[in-house]
Amino acid sequence: MTEAERAQRPRDARDLASIDRAKVHPQVRAAAEWAWRLLLLVAAGYVATQLFREFEEVLVPIALAILISAMLVPGVDALDRRGLPRSLAVIVNLVVAIGLLSAVMTFVVREFIDGVPELAEQVRVTVEKTREWLINGPLGLDRDQVRNFGTDTLDFIQHNQDRVTSGALATATTATEIITGALLTLFLLIFFLYGGGQIWRFSVNVIPQANRNRVWEAGIAGFGTLVGYVRATVAVAFVDACGIGIGLAILQVPLALPLASLVFLGAFIPIVGALVTGTLAVLVALVTQGWIAAVVALAIVVGVMQLESHVLQPFLLGRSVRLHPVAVVLGIAAGLVSAGIIGGLLAVPLIAFFNTAVRRLKGSVADGHDAADDGRRPGVVAEPDPPVWDTDDPDAAAETLSRQASGTDSRAGDVAPEGQGQEISDPARGDRDGRGTT
Repeated sequence: MTEAERAQRPRDARDLASIDRAKVHPQVRAAAEWAWRLLLLVAAGYVATQLFREFEEVLVPIALAILISAMLVPGVDALDRRGLPRSLAVIVNLVVAIGLLSAVMTFVVREFIDGVPELAEQVRVTVEKTREWLINGPLGLDRDQVRNFGTDTLDFIQHNQDRVTSGALATATTATEIITGALLTLFLLIFFLYGGGQIWRFSVNVIPQANRNRVWEAGIAGFGTLVGYVRATVAVAFVDACGIGIGLAILQVPLALPLASLVFLGAFIPIVGALVTGTLAVLVALVTQGWIAAVVALAIVVGVMQLESHVLQPFLLGRSVRLHPVAVVLGIAAGLVSAGIIGGLLAVPLIAFFNTAVRRLKGSVADGHDAADDGRRPGVVAEPDPPVWDTDDPDAAAETLSRQASGTDSRAGDVAPEGQGQEISDPARGDRDGRGTT
């Protein structure tokens, strides 16, 4: 091959590439490039899910140990700072935590077992009253039509109390897996509390030297988010359980304490857990005490959830912990589908951890300040959109929003002087009020 032919081949290749690109519309090409990248991400997620299921017996204890260590490490550090050897501080915290958990679980299980017969009796009375109301009340149904009403439910509660009280854990998993996972979690927890920072420093040695420190800082920032998340979640769960439990006790609803304990455990799965356990409490109140008590119980549950959403979480959770409710619900749904209850429990902490870690890697979090917030709002929260589309020309409104977004992006790096806020104009409201952008 001559030099002229060699020089001609790259030019021919470029010409062929140009011809190929000219045959495909740029938007189609861009869509195809996005499509294969998205498919690659989906495939990576699928592989990661399969790996998690394959090694679930190991990965779940690791995740639980990290989460529990985030809850206990402040106490260990406090005792260590006061001169107690760290090994002894770890032992003290573990003994206190296990003792409290054992005492509470023993008391709750005993109350639950003792209260099930009373609950079954009250359900039977309620079913009988409902039958009489359907027959003699305003509906005037035929007695034969409601003869079998509630029979299956009563039979299940009366003849399967042993399964209800003692068979739930047996159907979820085997006792061997529970004991093995608990021992592995305890073993990992001891070392995470004693020298978790050293373990993380050793783990990041697999990262190239150029990015090692940034990855280490991202992990530390993510763990700090977990500490704040667990601390706030425990406080919120305690307030939820106390509020709903006291309300159920005042209404004389059976199993008030076990239901309050379920509310406490459910609060660790944000939004979904509180909704499910609160609904269960309302149903028990409806069956045992009637619809008036159920309405009052529903008001108590709604009031406690509003207190949690608008007072406790904004006050207790830091800006790096707060997540949009859509991200929370979708994360919990994905966790429940992929890994069951454990997945739903670990979904939000994982999202919070990676949210902080990734933003630290991108450099948007420095010294506890989130550059994306600019001090204007505490993290990602659900805020109402301004009225934009109530216009006769939605295309013009969309064009105005597009120009506004472009202007905001171009000024994203500008920081207003202290004492001067930056306000984004509402195009629809600006047209109506005759005001421009402030």
